[in-house]
Amino acid sequence: MSEDTGGRKNLRMPNSDELFAVVTEHNGGNHVRVRCEDGKNRMGRIPGRMKYRTWINEGDVVLVEPWDWQDEKANIEWRYSGQDAEQLRREGHID
Repeated sequence: MSEDTGGRKNLRMPNSDELFAVVTEHNGGNHVRVRCEDGKNRMGRIPGRMKYRTWINEGDVVLVEPWDWQDEKANIEWRYSGQDAEQLRREGHID
């Protein structure tokens, strides 16, 4: 079955230490401010492997992994396309 007929893609879902988040502002360099699904605002760090390949904009839905030693910071692990974010909303994973 192709993606066009089903309309549903198997998206990457968060593992036990990851959360859905929405980018609220770009702070320059490899830092963004994100609002996580647990209600906290965190400073997100875009890792080098994503920095130049994946463009991250305000309003994007991302997966973050909060730091163990500093809960107010997190690493950006994945960015969802607009279409994928819509599917997550439809399926009730994010609001």
